[in-house]
Amino acid sequence: MNRGSGLPGEFELIARYFAPLARGFPGAYGLLDDAAVIAPAAGNELVAKTDAIVGGVHFLPSDPPDLVARKALRVNLSDLAAKGAVARTYMLDLMLPDAIGEAWIAGFAQGLAQDQHEYGVHLIGGDTDSTPGPVSVAIMAFGEVPAGRIIRRGGARPGDAIFVTGTIGDAALGLEVLCGRLPELAAASAKSLIERYRLPLPRVVLGPRLIGLATAAIDVSDGLIADLSHICEVSDLSAIVEAPRVPLSLAARAAIETGQEDLLATALTGGDDYEILFTAPKAAVDELAELSDSLGIAITGIGYMAAPTAGTEKRVTVADVDDRRLMFAREGWRHF
Repeated sequence: MNRGSGLPGEFELIARYFAPLARGFPGAYGLLDDAAVIAPAAGNELVAKTDAIVGGVHFLPSDPPDLVARKALRVNLSDLAAKGAVARTYMLDLMLPDAIGEAWIAGFAQGLAQDQHEYGVHLIGGDTDSTPGPVSVAIMAFGEVPAGRIIRRGGARPGDAIFVTGTIGDAALGLEVLCGRLPELAAASAKSLIERYRLPLPRVVLGPRLIGLATAAIDVSDGLIADLSHICEVSDLSAIVEAPRVPLSLAARAAIETGQEDLLATALTGGDDYEILFTAPKAAVDELAELSDSLGIAITGIGYMAAPTAGTEKRVTVADVDDRRLMFAREGWRHF
C-alpha cells in the first residue's frame, strides 16, 4: 500500500488489524507468507466465490465501516449458502483512498471480527492498496460441500416449484429511504428497511440443508426476477411467478402502500436481498415446511418452472392477482 495519508505502513496495518483475524486457521500462517493452504475434509470439495462492493454503488460513503466490512463478507457467504456449501475461510482485497484514516480501518477490522465469530470463518490472506476512487472491498470466500453435491443454477426441471427464503424487497426499499425518496414512511418501517440494506442475513444454516431437496439455487443479489432469469437460462426453462405470493415484510408493504411510483417493481427487481431462491420438486413441499419450522426461516413458494414456449423472449413471467402479466422497465441490477 503506497499512501501519503499518514497511516502506518502496509505491513504494520496488517499486523495490527488483520493478522489477528487469521488466528485459529493454521494454513493462513499468520498472514506472514504470500499464500495460504486450505485442505477440505475427506469426501468434500472446495467451493470458491468472489464478490466486490464499491462505495457509492453497493454502499453509501456515510455507512459505518464495520457495517461495510460485514456486508462485504456476508454477500459472499450468501453465495456459498446458495450452493449448499459451509463457509470456512476468506481472502480480502481492500482498496482505500487517501481520505481514509486509521479509525476507519480499525472499525472495518472490528466488523470483520464480529462476523468471523458469528459465522465461524477466518481471514487467510489478501492485499491492501491505495486508489484514487472510492473505497472498494473484494472478498473471495471458500467453503466445503460434499463431493458432487453442489447445488447449481442448471438443475431445475419442468414442474418444479419455485421457493424463496425470508422476504423480498427490503434492501432495495431501504436504499430508497436512504436516498430520501420515502419521506412519508413511518420511522420504524424506515429503520427496518435501512437495516436490511446495510446488513444482509445470509442463510448459512439453511443452505447446506437444501442439498438433496433443491434442484437449482441462486442467492438474490441482482433482484428476484433477474436472478430467477439466471436459473431459467442455465436450466433452459421458463418460470411463472405469482406476484401476490412473493413474501414481503410489513415494512416493505408499508412502503409500497405509500403509493409513490411503482415500489412493487422496486421490491421485485431491486436486489441486495441475499435470500436463497431455489427450485424443488413439489413432492418436497412438506419436507421444506418442516425445515422452515425447525430453523425458524420462512420458505415461501412463489411459482413454478415450465418448458419454454417457442418464440418467448422473456423466460420469467410475473402475474398479478388477476393473472395479468406484470411488465417491468428492467428485471434487476445491471453491472454495466
